Amino acid sequence: MKAADKITTVRIVLAPAFFLLFCFNKFPGLTLIWQIPVLAVIFIVAQLTDLLDGMAARKLGEVSDFGKLFDPFADTVFQITVFFTFVMHGILPMAPFLLILYREFAILFIRNLMLRKGVSMGARIGGKIKTVVSIIAGAFALAVYYLEILAPYFKSAGFEDLFSLIYLIFSRSAVYIFILAVVISLVSFADYLRVFRKTAGR
Repeated sequence: MKAADKITTVRIVLAPAFFLLFCFNKFPGLTLIWQIPVLAVIFIVAQLTDLLDGMAARKLGEVSDFGKLFDPFADTVFQITVFFTFVMHGILPMAPFLLILYREFAILFIRNLMLRKGVSMGARIGGKIKTVVSIIAGAFALAVYYLEILAPYFKSAGFEDLFSLIYLIFSRSAVYIFILAVVISLVSFADYLRVFRKTAGR
């Protein structure tokens, strides 16, 4: 495994770490204020690895067919984990999550078929745009969760109306951006399907 691939692996390791640490909110009486910096660090580091692995691959001349497949796979693992976490918590809706999950399974199937033809199909521009929008949706969902943790402090300080407004803005933004990510993912799937059909016709 090359240096760039090791950086990518960090993203896969951080995915279950994010989920497990989030699940500490199920323990009654446990203060959750510590989750704000911890989950933020995991989320930010995961996104940084997505930037750094590509830079390392190009700088060290380590661009490979394995890396082209491993990088989007790691993206999917982390994104699906984050989305599932917030769907489970009720911040994001289930139906769009299922659509994006089915899309990822379909892409995986297409990539396997193309590998049989000796073609490794990495992330395309539509998939990269989907990844960026998914990151933004995840960040907004994380912000909504932070607001839930901080709600008692806002209310005790007499800012209940302000809190309600901020929470409404962020919660709706998280859902709308998440749905946008799903729409982009479906459009990009059509592009992957076009490339597959073109390759299959050779």
